[in-house]
Amino acid sequence: MRKTTVSSTLTVCFDGQFWVGIVERVEDGALSSCRVVFGAEPSNEEVLDFVLREWARLPLGPAVACEERAMARNPKRRARQADRELKNRGPSTKAQVALAERREALAQESAARDKERREEERSRRFEQRQEKAKRKRRGH
Repeated sequence: MRKTTVSSTLTVCFDGQFWVGIVERVEDGALSSCRVVFGAEPSNEEVLDFVLREWARLPLGPAVACEERAMARNPKRRARQADRELKNRGPSTKAQVALAERREALAQESAARDKERREEERSRRFEQRQEKAKRKRRGH
């Protein structure tokens, strides 16, 4: 008899505009995932209600091969591992890291544009002062 292992995780995080849930499901070494938008920050009860009502109907993406992690048989060890994962507050997926880098790059581009605009304004005012001084010397 073949043994099937299924592991699912739901990570709720704020992406800068909305609260989203990232669902990951690993079944026999194949990872399927999807993104669910909650909008406002969901309470624990709302997350539990979502899991109970919508979990079976989630539009999971195509499966991608991934490595399987062996689950510890000891329940205390599993609890310690779960505590360690909860303490990890950094971005949990490569997609979140990419979004953070993109947001940072956009901020740097915006700062560079603002600096260039201020410099152009400064040079324009300088040229205006120069023209005014020339006109005064000419007597106009």
